[in-house]
Amino acid sequence: MTLPVERSRSRRPVTWLTLIGVLLLPAVIGGILVGALYNPTDRLENITAAIVNDDKAVELDGQLVPLGRQLTGGLVKGADDQPSNIDWVISNDQDAAAGLADGTYTAVVTIPENFTAASLSTRPGETPVKATIGVQTAPDARVVDGAITSALATTATSVYGGELSSQYLKNVFLGFTTLSDQLGTAASGAHQLADGASKAASGAGDLRDGLGQLSSGASSLADGASQLAAGAGPLADGATQLASGSTALANGTRDAAAGVNKLATGADGIAAGNQQLATQINGLADQIPPGFSDDAQKLADAAPQVNTALVDAAAALQKAAADCTGTPEQCQALRDASDAANEALPQATQTVTRIGDLAGQASQLPAGIRAIADANQQLADGATGLAGGAREAASGLGTLAGGMDGIAGGATKLADGAKQFGTGAAAISSGAAQLASGATGAEDGAAQLADGVGQVATGTSSLADGLDSAVAQLPTYTDTQATTLADVVADPVSATGADNSLFGLAAVPLLAMAVLWFGGLASFVAFQAVSARALTSRRPSALVALRGFAPAALVGAVQGLLVAAVVQIASKYDWGDWALFALVCVAAGIAFAAVHQALVAVFGGAGRWIAAVIGALALGASIVSTVPPALAAVASLLPTAPAYDAMLGALSSAGGVGAGVAGFVVWAVLSLIATTLIVVRRRTTSARAAAQPA
Repeated sequence: MTLPVERSRSRRPVTWLTLIGVLLLPAVIGGILVGALYNPTDRLENITAAIVNDDKAVELDGQLVPLGRQLTGGLVKGADDQPSNIDWVISNDQDAAAGLADGTYTAVVTIPENFTAASLSTRPGETPVKATIGVQTAPDARVVDGAITSALATTATSVYGGELSSQYLKNVFLGFTTLSDQLGTAASGAHQLADGASKAASGAGDLRDGLGQLSSGASSLADGASQLAAGAGPLADGATQLASGSTALANGTRDAAAGVNKLATGADGIAAGNQQLATQINGLADQIPPGFSDDAQKLADAAPQVNTALVDAAAALQKAAADCTGTPEQCQALRDASDAANEALPQATQTVTRIGDLAGQASQLPAGIRAIADANQQLADGATGLAGGAREAASGLGTLAGGMDGIAGGATKLADGAKQFGTGAAAISSGAAQLASGATGAEDGAAQLADGVGQVATGTSSLADGLDSAVAQLPTYTDTQATTLADVVADPVSATGADNSLFGLAAVPLLAMAVLWFGGLASFVAFQAVSARALTSRRPSALVALRGFAPAALVGAVQGLLVAAVVQIASKYDWGDWALFALVCVAAGIAFAAVHQALVAVFGGAGRWIAAVIGALALGASIVSTVPPALAAVASLLPTAPAYDAMLGALSSAGGVGAGVAGFVVWAVLSLIATTLIVVRRRTTSARAAAQPA
């Protein structure tokens, strides 16, 4: 079945088969290109590549670390977010080289033998070496196969290197935390040491003061003991005199008793004897030293205090000997003096107690003697009345004589005790003097100790403050914080929104524009641009031009719709965006039909050649931004440029749909005007041409 459409360069009409072929050509080409190129990373298994692992494992902490094997496993396993992976084959150097030469392998990834050693070279004491892998592509590989293989290997090594760096940095950050904890512990210990040293310095100062007081007290004790020893001599002499006087008194009392017995025979003799006795007793009382009674009473009252002082002195001497910090000789002298004082202490306290008792009794002696003298005087005065009681007086005088004998014996013992007391007091004085000397030396040592410990406290406090400052300046991290920070530092910069697809967002509009352009070219390979009957036609030139344009425009519109359908099947765009894209494709197909009609009408067969060049230039200038500026400038003036811009704006946020549509509409209008002018020109001819047979 034929159609009323003129075939280009032939008188035969256009058939439906020709029309279907022209209609489907852009859709078939577009489908092939989109199907072959769209999302190539989803079909990576079609690429076969070999992995050669020459890496040698390294022993670390007693365990072998095969990082090359781990990288090989990571490449073979692929990424979780990547639905497809290259068909990796684990091979060796010989097989990989042979497979690369005969086309079995598209590429070969080689992991060198020092990969693990280089990866672990960041350890302390090692020389850092960067780990590398080799990527080799087959000479007959597809255009992008090598780039895909290289990109996957590079990404894998980059991620693997980032993990190594992240682990290394994590250990460094956690090392900061460990160091901070250890320095904090050291700072706490230093603070405790400084506090202890301060307390020790204070204690050493107290020890120095206590030793000073001990030295002063020991000196006072030595002085007091010397005074006691000095006073014990006169006390012994007085007690001796008391004993002698008491003996004489006892003898006189006995004589008085004998006289009383004689007076018993006569009152006159008794009176004379009593007077004589009273005189003798008064004389005896006069022989007692003045203040004897008070001194004896004071001595009796001082006995408990002396005993207390002796006990305290012995205890102080013993404590000083136990706490001695002087020289060994001084300490030994203190211990010897303490032992001697403790041995003499019981006897000394007993003697002092006896002396006190005797002194208390002796204090009553002068009053008793005076009372006897007064009694004898009264007897002398009342001798007449005493005659009857003379015998009783004689008996009383006998008793008095016995008491005086006791007083004499007690005074003798008092004299002996006073002498012993003097000896003990002298020993105490000597020991106290040694104690004072030793305490003075210990006081000097304690002062030096206090100064030294104070310096230790100051230095330790400074150390603690310095450690606190170091702890405050050191950062600390938890495991989670260290992991996060290490990941960021290992890969500090990342790009978001970047499209790493080899078939990007701009590829679909580019392919759609290209296939529609070449579809329009195909239309005027089959269709006649200007009717061969234009010269004889009665229609206006514009209608003649539109008559040639109409079938191509209809084909272009259907081609645009078919191309948009193929794109939607492959890409699955949002229906709103696709609808706008489909309208642009339909409009572009119609506009391209007008442009191709004008090119063929103006230039004839060369117009098709020019159209092919325009299509190639449009593709070349839109694939990569590194195109030469001159070519880019020329491409921006072509009718394909606004069509591409409008299609891209319909599928993305680039915008410019209206401007693009307006651009290729202007091209379509200009093309129709040019075609009309060609029709006008062809409708004029010379007489010779008209006379020639058709």
